[in-house]
Amino acid sequence: MDAYQYVVLRCVPRPEREEFLNVGVVLYCPEQRFLAARWALDEQRLTAFAPALDQSLVRAALESVDLICSGDAHSGFGAGTRATAYGIRALSDNESARFGLLKAPKSTVLQPGPVHGGMTTDAAAELDRVFTHQAS
Repeated sequence: MDAYQYVVLRCVPRPEREEFLNVGVVLYCPEQRFLAARWALDEQRLTAFAPALDQSLVRAALESVDLICSGDAHSGFGAGTRATAYGIRALSDNESARFGLLKAPKSTVLQPGPVHGGMTTDAAAELDRVFTHQAS
């Protein structure tokens, strides 16, 4: 069994109100080198919840999550550097770094929920299970 972590992706049309709809899940399993997202927009439900929301922008944000998971979000840009208290170090582009980016708190329309974890032998199947559980 391998440890994994996941976050539920939330659509938060008005962040100041803290009301949201779950729209997806990102699951990371380091031992299986697995990082992937599953998401779906229920357009009718989202329209009832936030009539003024531009759903194409939410869809674009979710599609960018897929690009981040696959490592294609910044292809062609090369790895950067960052300053630390101990000098400068090269940034890593791996599943762990990308999951760190995705799970970081944000004040945007698409936000990650708290990090949860578990154990699995099949991360892809676990992603499907967690997504199905969160969507119902």
